[in-house]
Amino acid sequence: MNANELDQVMQIWLQSNIDAHNFIPVSYWEGNYDLVKTMFPKADVYVYIDDDKLIGFIGIMDTYIAGIFVDKKVRSKGVGKQLLDYAKEIHHELTLHAYRQNERAVAFYEREGFKVINEDMDEKTSQREVEMEWKAK
Repeated sequence: MNANELDQVMQIWLQSNIDAHNFIPVSYWEGNYDLVKTMFPKADVYVYIDDDKLIGFIGIMDTYIAGIFVDKKVRSKGVGKQLLDYAKEIHHELTLHAYRQNERAVAFYEREGFKVINEDMDEKTSQREVEMEWKAK
């Protein structure tokens, strides 16, 4: 990610979280916007560009996937899988957290070889959250 792509990344981050987590108030995501914006430059953020347009990204801190986010107009077209495949190429193991109610995300990661290794309550949102892990074979 280039510094000039940060605003585009943040718009995709916000819209994706609102869309995927209808069980969490929108105000939670809006309230964390500025904090997350300061954290992005500290992570490895790999963007997906199509026709000179940023349409998705994956954020990784060490081997932790902070999230995969794809523009609403192109979701379910393989962009997230390609971003995850790239992460698997450069890491031998990966971990992440996903909300249990975000069944689509949990199913996606399970299809991609991730296993649930822990489940707990996210105290900030009062939602069940699973910790998932993937290891190269």
